[in-house]
Amino acid sequence: MLRILLVFSFLLSSLSYSQTKLNLIPYPQKVELQKGEFALNNQTVVKGDEKSFEYQFFLKSLNKINGLDLSKNDIKSGVNVIFLNIKKDSTKDYEIQITTDFISITGKDNEGLFHGVQTLLQLIQTSKASKLPSLKIEDEAKFAWRGMHLDVSRHFFTVYEVKQYIDYLAMYKLNTFHWHLTDDQGWRIEIKKYPKLTQIGSKRKKSMIGAYVDNTFDGKPYGPYFYTQEEIKDVVKYAQERHITVVPEIEMPGHALAALSAYPELACTKEPFEPATKWGVFDDVFCPKDETFTFLENVLDEVIQLFPSQYIHIGGDECPKTRWKDCAHCQDLIKKNNLKDEHGLQSYFIQRIEKYVNSKGRKIIGWDEILEGGLAPNAAVMSWTGIKGGIEAAKTNHFAVMTPGAYCYFDHYQGDPQTEPNAFGGFTPLDKVYSYNPIPSELNEEKSKYILGVQANLWTEYILDFKQVQYMIFPRLMALSEVGWGTSDPDHYKDFENRVVEHFKILDQMKINYAKSIYNINGKVIPRVGGISYRLSTSQKPEGIRFTTDGSVPTANSQTYDVAIPVSNTMTIKSAYFEDGLKSAVSTQDFTISKTSGKNVILEHQPSENYSFGGAFMLVDGILGNVKQLGKTWLGFQGKDVVATIDFGEKTNFSEVYFNTLDNKGSWIHLAKSAKVSVSDDGKIFKTIKEIGKQEIYSAKGKIHLKVGNQNSKFIKITIENAGVISAGNPGADSKAWLFVDEIGVN
Repeated sequence: MLRILLVFSFLLSSLSYSQTKLNLIPYPQKVELQKGEFALNNQTVVKGDEKSFEYQFFLKSLNKINGLDLSKNDIKSGVNVIFLNIKKDSTKDYEIQITTDFISITGKDNEGLFHGVQTLLQLIQTSKASKLPSLKIEDEAKFAWRGMHLDVSRHFFTVYEVKQYIDYLAMYKLNTFHWHLTDDQGWRIEIKKYPKLTQIGSKRKKSMIGAYVDNTFDGKPYGPYFYTQEEIKDVVKYAQERHITVVPEIEMPGHALAALSAYPELACTKEPFEPATKWGVFDDVFCPKDETFTFLENVLDEVIQLFPSQYIHIGGDECPKTRWKDCAHCQDLIKKNNLKDEHGLQSYFIQRIEKYVNSKGRKIIGWDEILEGGLAPNAAVMSWTGIKGGIEAAKTNHFAVMTPGAYCYFDHYQGDPQTEPNAFGGFTPLDKVYSYNPIPSELNEEKSKYILGVQANLWTEYILDFKQVQYMIFPRLMALSEVGWGTSDPDHYKDFENRVVEHFKILDQMKINYAKSIYNINGKVIPRVGGISYRLSTSQKPEGIRFTTDGSVPTANSQTYDVAIPVSNTMTIKSAYFEDGLKSAVSTQDFTISKTSGKNVILEHQPSENYSFGGAFMLVDGILGNVKQLGKTWLGFQGKDVVATIDFGEKTNFSEVYFNTLDNKGSWIHLAKSAKVSVSDDGKIFKTIKEIGKQEIYSAKGKIHLKVGNQNSKFIKITIENAGVISAGNPGADSKAWLFVDEIGVN
């Protein structure tokens, strides 16, 4: 009996050990934990190709981590050895075997070996006393494109900082660095044939600061900042050693002001230009004439010589058609080539560039607007406005990289906007990034093969220095890496979050300025019978949460949170996390309660994926929109009307209806064209009780309060009309306007 119990005890112990999760990111495809451990010490010998980058990288990294210098150790026995091998017929990217006597890393090539080295380094950094568990790992990535983007046009970063950025990608097995080198606000790459691009286009008179709606500037000249061709070669070589492909982006036909400032003859008009000092989209773009194509081909010749990547990114996004509509040459070109319209002209432009790039043995990739007017034959699409562009590309047998703003824009807020540095807008917390699946459900298995992978983008309008770059990408880059590797599991997000916390120790050692937003209080409004409640959560122990409902700052002695807080009156809830004398940032939420709060609401048209946090319920959650925080307190609709039907549950008396819309034309956000209030007792037949037009909405600056007389109904429908297509003279002319709406309240 005792023997049976001992065996049973051993089996339980082994089972528990085998289920222990390693602190690895991205998590490997297959991990088998075994008994025993390998002791890493100053007697350990590293055996491999001593001339290879991977061998030298491992030794140098190990020395940085724990001070061990193993470069001069020789094998005296078969014990305490780390083997770095390449096995070309291997079916896996890499394999790791750890026993009590040795560690073996086997890659199918140098890249696989490098990935294995990164995994082992993580094991060393997250293990205690350099004791590594015996195990076997078999691993490979699911997606071929695992990318991060960096915009250096709005704000510039040095070669040293760009190399650090590449190091971060390498740490987490990302393999593509998308370098956004040109835009309206700055041209950052030396082109020897056109020196004025950097003489003129690499500097601007001043820069916009604060939120876009503030419309304020710093008054300080910016630049000249650019990379010489020798610096470009240095960065490309640095990335290649770490098995990262650098994909350059040269924007066309839009986002061209910096280039037109240097060579104004390439525009449709003859006026002088200067690099933009504001953020946003501008009407002046490349004119599709022969001298423009000659210029761009010459630029691309030099770019292709510098970057050996298969793909060259040509932008293609947010190109207003205003100048083309008024340009005699453009209109003649449309007629001559039997093009349908200016969208067809954009397709003509992209296809002509593609033919040239293809003639040089390369391929183009562009933002999903290159689909306008018809996709170039061999082009790949980077789907950013949502997933639709990627789906359309894949269904027509074109490759696509998924980078939807709702999940992959790291210039969005990642925590409570009130406690975060100023950001572009949007709300993309760590768990949302981790939840993303790059394969759209609309694609079958065959078409799914055209999804190359996933990428996150870091636009730098509001990112002033490299410390803030670090803050915006970490820890979200870790979530992206696991999504791209194919081992993310949103159902076990808490496990991933625990591993992230362990990796914070690594970032601390590297002196990286990462966001600690997951430690702060996360508040979520939930419906309850008769109204709403406010649920608080944190990555830490919930009993550490303290809150107040009178607007006062919480202390360690404030009320302890245990269940969702009922919100029945207009109030301010402040919360913070306390542990061992430490306090998190204070989260503040103001509530404005009305008769619609918590009621059932149905939308006829759904909001954009990028601005849909909370869904339709956001319109009745008791929270008024903050004009500087678009992602968490507003719903955004591009080209669509807001038609919201609210069910009170029973006939209800009211006499006032209110809601807010935004006016931010620089970001294509326009006030509503009209609004209408209707009522019904059965939810089917509605009677209009109030209508207002554009003049009234603009007079109220979008803050709408409507007196509707004494009403008594079970349903109310609010119809808010989108401005439609943006008119000439406005940023984004000819594109669909955005309509942002917050709380719909009734009193």
